[in-house]
Amino acid sequence: MDWQHILLRQAGWTKDDPTAVRLSIDEASLLYDEAPLHQLMQAAHQRRMAMHPEGYVTYLIDRNINYTNVCTINCQFCSFYRPPGHDETYTQTYEEISQRVRELEAINGSRILMQGGVNPDLPFQWYIDLIHHLREQHPTIDLDCFSPIEIEGLAEVCGMSTLEVLSSLKEAGMHGLPGGGAEMLVEDVRNDVSPKKGSPQNWLRVMEEAQSLDLTTSATNVIGFGETNRQRVQHMDAIRELQERTHLNGGTGFTSFIAWPVQLEVNSFGRRNRGQNKHTLGAGSSEYLRHVAISRLYLDNVEHIQSSWPTMGLKVAQMALLAGADDAGSTMMEENVVSASGTTKLDASEYELQTSICRAGFTPLRRDSDYARLTTVQLAEDVSQLPAPMPVVGP
Repeated sequence: MDWQHILLRQAGWTKDDPTAVRLSIDEASLLYDEAPLHQLMQAAHQRRMAMHPEGYVTYLIDRNINYTNVCTINCQFCSFYRPPGHDETYTQTYEEISQRVRELEAINGSRILMQGGVNPDLPFQWYIDLIHHLREQHPTIDLDCFSPIEIEGLAEVCGMSTLEVLSSLKEAGMHGLPGGGAEMLVEDVRNDVSPKKGSPQNWLRVMEEAQSLDLTTSATNVIGFGETNRQRVQHMDAIRELQERTHLNGGTGFTSFIAWPVQLEVNSFGRRNRGQNKHTLGAGSSEYLRHVAISRLYLDNVEHIQSSWPTMGLKVAQMALLAGADDAGSTMMEENVVSASGTTKLDASEYELQTSICRAGFTPLRRDSDYARLTTVQLAEDVSQLPAPMPVVGP
């Protein structure tokens, strides 16, 4: 087995039989280790165009709202959280959160992505009342709230099962769950960087329960903790296996897969490893593009791959659109977790996203949280003068 033959076989993928050329963990690991980046990107782009031949790249107008920074999990790569009792803790009021949503409505946004920490001082009813309040005040905004680890924390506080928590939140008006908290779904890596966060199986179980309730979910992945390429593929394999089960049960499953490198500038994980194994921590642009390409080839049952401009910048994210990604993420409007770790560019206008998409040779298209197409106002200049997406020659 060599990487050339593996890539040649991938060219035989079709929507009619997506598993016929499905990559194994061994094959994907070999591609990750040995395939030249340009050929890997070409194969992933060919797959992307086979899955989405119309040449659109979607994006979302939304806002991240971090309703509290109180957390007891103590992830070493997180610079955002504060332990209970710290002088810098906060929890926003319902009105403060509503004001942020009104600002999103003013620019025709369609979703809020709301996450915080595991805050032991907030009773379950606080969350239920918050969702009721937001649903009543902002009926057209999708509410994708509370990562799996927050759902687990709520279950502990209120003595309910995670399925009961999810069911109650859905009944109150919650639309879906963010994909946060996955990081690396590999036991050894997870135990090293966030030992209090629970096992990979816990995250997967909560997501499977959410999918059983038809809540919208996405899958995420953070790389650069010193893990091996094979461990990165093992993370993708866990996502693919859950997606397979959900599809067999008639569910939608994960709408998308989003990966980014860990930000090490100002957190304890970065300080702990400063000067040690520097070449194995974090991920540069080439490594990130390699990861995006592998994810597009491996996750044959996940419809969309998202590029990450907040961590990589718009130029690298634009390159990811030629490495298998078909979605440019969102304008965000507000973000506090990644920015707390040292990233400087965490706002992008709709014009900037459209321009980046057009210059990659695609047509920008607004979407909602479920990837339904929305009316798109053309903002980027000279869109009609840009070339159509170039055909891709097989590897």
